[in-house]
Amino acid sequence: MLNKYKVSIEDIEQDGILEFDFDDDIKELENCHITAGLEFRSMGDFIEARGNVQGKITLECDRCLNKYTHNLDFDINETFAKSSLMDEYGSELELTDGQFITDLNGAKEIDVYDLLYQSVILSLPNKKVCGINCNEGLFVSEDDIKTHDTRMDVFKNIQIKGNN
Repeated sequence: MLNKYKVSIEDIEQDGILEFDFDDDIKELENCHITAGLEFRSMGDFIEARGNVQGKITLECDRCLNKYTHNLDFDINETFAKSSLMDEYGSELELTDGQFITDLNGAKEIDVYDLLYQSVILSLPNKKVCGINCNEGLFVSEDDIKTHDTRMDVFKNIQIKGNN
């Protein structure tokens, strides 16, 4: 991605804190535009990234398969290790609940675009539903079964009690 979406570790260390504003599309996702205010803070061997992300993304409903707009609003709290964790801590490093550290392996920059892309993906709901009242696709009419592909033929002769 473009250099404008990368922050230099050296710049963060110089000031101790670096603020970064993002207002753009995440091109790999359909109709996803986000704004983010991030703060990168130097913490010795680590860099902490905190901030808030807001925006909109187009998703496909898992029930009715219609497209709908999903609002995004979540916080980012990431920690980056400047040098390789394996060099510093050996083969085992115990992480406590909720703790996650990204190993930069000596990289001189943090890719903010990639951080935001991954954060958006992780914030998406497991079950994508266009609305609380969406029940499309839950009930299939007899006409729908007869006109669809032949794999549904097995359901043509099902009878429900009370519907003779």
